Amino acid sequence: MKNKQTGISLIGVLIVGAILGFLFLIGMRTVPVVTEYIAVKRVMNAIIESNPSPETPVSQLRADFDKRAYIGDVRTVTGRDLLIVKRGNKFEMSVTYSRKVPIAGNVSLLIDFDTGVLRGGS
Repeated sequence: MKNKQTGISLIGVLIVGAILGFLFLIGMRTVPVVTEYIAVKRVMNAIIESNPSPETPVSQLRADFDKRAYIGDVRTVTGRDLLIVKRGNKFEMSVTYSRKVPIAGNVSLLIDFDTGVLRGGS
């Protein structure tokens, strides 16, 4: 009776390891970018949830974003990048930006972010 060996070969292990290593590398490079996006969204929601009055100037909202973003360690987006529109007693705040994440050598990953919040004022 001939016993046939089954399982993955050494080359198979190396290929699977290389693929998993590459996916891990991409994941570790994109985590800071995604956490910054979450911080931007959190800061924008905090500003709108603080119920600014309709008389609040847009420049004050931008300055408030800059202060909160400094605390949240947001470096890519500033208050000048925000698009803030007043509609009656409501504010609409949005931002669109891109981040380039270097992977290896001249290979990079470009991630586009687009977020916005719309809430009523007082």
